[in-house]
Amino acid sequence: MTPALLTAGPLALDASFWVLQGLNALQLSMLLFLLSVGLTVIFGLMHFVNLAHGSLYAMGAYVAASAAGLMGYWAGVLLAPLAVAAFGVLLYWGLIRRMRRSGPMAQVLVTFGLIFVMLDLTRIVWGDLALAAPMPELLSGRLTILGLEYPIYRLVIIVLGGLIYGGLYWVLSRTQIGAMIRAGVDNDAMASCLGINVEQLFFLVFCVGCALAGLAGAVAAPLLSVTPEMGLSILIPTLIVIVIGGLGSLKGAIAGSLIFGFVQTFGAVLAPQLASVLIYALLAAVLVIKPVGLFPARG
Repeated sequence: MTPALLTAGPLALDASFWVLQGLNALQLSMLLFLLSVGLTVIFGLMHFVNLAHGSLYAMGAYVAASAAGLMGYWAGVLLAPLAVAAFGVLLYWGLIRRMRRSGPMAQVLVTFGLIFVMLDLTRIVWGDLALAAPMPELLSGRLTILGLEYPIYRLVIIVLGGLIYGGLYWVLSRTQIGAMIRAGVDNDAMASCLGINVEQLFFLVFCVGCALAGLAGAVAAPLLSVTPEMGLSILIPTLIVIVIGGLGSLKGAIAGSLIFGFVQTFGAVLAPQLASVLIYALLAAVLVIKPVGLFPARG
């Protein structure tokens, strides 16, 4: 504890506690947002239940960790989204496109099976031992905020999540392609009648969602142990974020991520005995009061 906190009294200690936990909650929220935003738009636009999205996140972490060990951290961050997007292209044309009209139950079963296929492929390629991704020296220090030292890398994740949200918001609300995506989410049949190539939009959105999952894995790799099971462990929080926020909505993705991040972080500190059930209780309340989520797309 710093001398400034020791001499400032209980009020400063309380303030430092809230600042620290608030930053931790924001960092978790932005990481979940990077992963959930691609999946929620895929749900909303394609009406496709892709449970293997978490496996793409794990693939991004592995690619980033491997590339960082050979060429440095920045090469890993650049290559991970590209590699996962390229895999998404193969996945789309080989499986997703064929399964789009199969109904939600078939989609759930196939993509659930795909989780274990990718899990075994990960073990074949990288083995079963955890990998560690090096943190860049430029971002390995700490920054003093209100008398509290906080890791720069975690602050970068918060800023990155905000920039991704701002960029996606601008594309969806200010550009022609954003208008076409919103039209496809609201009513894909009517959008097709208006001359919009919805199939190309599906493909583009799916690839962007895969790239964002890869980016989330790349930025999470220096913070977490990179293991084959990390895709499974992140799947349930991602689905909770989507259900709370609402399908197909950028606003819902950021709102659901913030709610999950703050409830999970402050619940673990203030009520550790109830931390494991708080978010599920909130999920149940949202499903009872507003089953479509807080900010669903109009479609």
